[in-house]
Amino acid sequence: MPTIKIYDPALCCATGVCGPSVDPELTRVATTIFLLEKKGIDITRYNLGSEPQAFIDETNIQDLLNTKGTDTLPAVMVDGEVKLVGRYPTNEEFAKWAHISVSELTKKEAKSKGIELL
Repeated sequence: MPTIKIYDPALCCATGVCGPSVDPELTRVATTIFLLEKKGIDITRYNLGSEPQAFIDETNIQDLLNTKGTDTLPAVMVDGEVKLVGRYPTNEEFAKWAHISVSELTKKEAKSKGIELL
């Protein structure tokens, strides 16, 4: 089982639904992370604004920030190796790292007559 860690820039919230407008990319990433967690994937997300110690504790991330600054965020580590800097992973990348099909990260339309819970 892979370990995926995402190091976000300072954000007011990770979902993208705060502030004056919704950020669809943050919403996609939050949904994908939720779906991966439901599948038992070890995935953790850190926010520079509220969890700076995580950035200090991870030498690879600290080195990135010291040499290239916060423009390298978001950064993604998989099994202790930096895999991506400066953008969020696509669903295809998430699926590859989690060893699952990308179709498992697509929310399926459910036919229901009531409230749908994730």
